[in-house]
Amino acid sequence: MTGPTDGVTPAADDATAATASVTADTAAVVPVHAADADDSSTVTPADLPATAPAVDLGALVSTLAEPTGSADDLEAARATFRARLLDDRVLVDLGRPGLYGRSRAFERVMQAVRATWTAANADLEPDLLRFPPVITLPTFEQTDYIASFPDLAAAVSSFRGGDREHRELLAARAAGERWERFLEPADVMLTPAACHPVYALLSGQLPEGGRMFDVDGDSFRHEPSLDPMRLQAFHMHEFVHVGTPASARSHRDSHVEPMAELLRSFGLEIDVVPANDPFFGRVGKILARNQVAQSLKFEFITPVYGADQPWTAIASANLHEDHFGLAFGITTADGGTAHSACLAFGLERITLALFGVHGSDVDAWPAEARTALSL
Repeated sequence: MTGPTDGVTPAADDATAATASVTADTAAVVPVHAADADDSSTVTPADLPATAPAVDLGALVSTLAEPTGSADDLEAARATFRARLLDDRVLVDLGRPGLYGRSRAFERVMQAVRATWTAANADLEPDLLRFPPVITLPTFEQTDYIASFPDLAAAVSSFRGGDREHRELLAARAAGERWERFLEPADVMLTPAACHPVYALLSGQLPEGGRMFDVDGDSFRHEPSLDPMRLQAFHMHEFVHVGTPASARSHRDSHVEPMAELLRSFGLEIDVVPANDPFFGRVGKILARNQVAQSLKFEFITPVYGADQPWTAIASANLHEDHFGLAFGITTADGGTAHSACLAFGLERITLALFGVHGSDVDAWPAEARTALSL
C-alpha cells in the first residue's frame, strides 16, 4: 500500500460511504462504493475478489442494502442540509465550496466531541502532540502521499522576488490576470493527515511496547464541494500507535466496537464497514482493491442524507502495516520494521452529523445525547 490517508476517506466517503454485504458462512465483508463518477480509484463490485478474507467483527458488521435513492434526491438533500446550516448560522459561508466559518454552537458541539473522545481513550496514556497546519516538504515526500493522492495535495507558495517582480505582480493583478504565477514553492505543504508529522519524530528504534500518541490537528484535502459533509479544511483527532505488527493490529481491532458504541451514544445510527482510500488513477484501483482485501481500513458510517442514500463516513480505524515504518526508518525494540495503526474521529463530520439528526438548537437535543457529550 502506498501513502495511506488517515481518518475518513476523502471523495468517496464524504458523500458516498461504502455499503457492505456479508457472506453468511465466512462473515467476510465485501464493500461496494457508490462514488462520484470522477473518483478514479473507486472499487466496483466487478473489481473485487469473489470474497474478502474473514474479519472477526461479528455482530458489528451489518448487511446494508444497495442505496436506492436517486442522484437528484441526494443533491437535493445536500442542498437542503447546507441551506439549513447557513440559515441557522451553524456555519458561515466563506465563498468557496467546502470552506466555512464555524459558529459558537458548532464549536460548542465540536469541543464536546473532542473532549468525549479524549476521555474515552484516557486509558491508553498517550503522549500528546499538536502540530501546525503545514508539514515540511521532506516529511511530506517521505509519506509518499503525492504518489497516491496528487489530486488532494496542496503546496504553500510565497513571493520571493524583488521590486521589479513585485511591480509585475501588481500590474498583472490590476489587469485582472492571475498573479499567483509570481509565487514560488515555500517548501512546506498543507498537512493532508493529522498524524503524518508524528512518524518523522520516530526514526530509529522504538522502546519496548512501542509508542502511543494523541494527535489532534488541521488537515487539508483539495476536493471542493457544496456538500457540507465534504470540507477542504477540517480537523482529525487520532490515537496513533506505532509498534510491532501484533500491537498495531490489536490497537486497531480492539477499538472498533468501543468507537461504534461511543458514536451511537451520541444518538447517531452507525454501521461499521471496510473501506478503501481514493487512490489516484488506474494503479489506484489495484491499491484500493488490496486495501479492502487485507481489511486495512474500517469506517464508521451514518445516514446523513437518509437510509436510502449512500451513508457518510465520520470516523475510521486504520492499519498502515509497515508503510510508515519503512518510509521513516522506524524499528521495534527487537529490530523489526515498525507497524502503525490509528483511530480517527473526523471532528467536523461528527459535529455536522449531530446537527443533521438532532437539529440546530443544541439545548433542544435529546437528553441522552447531551448527557453523553456533557453538553
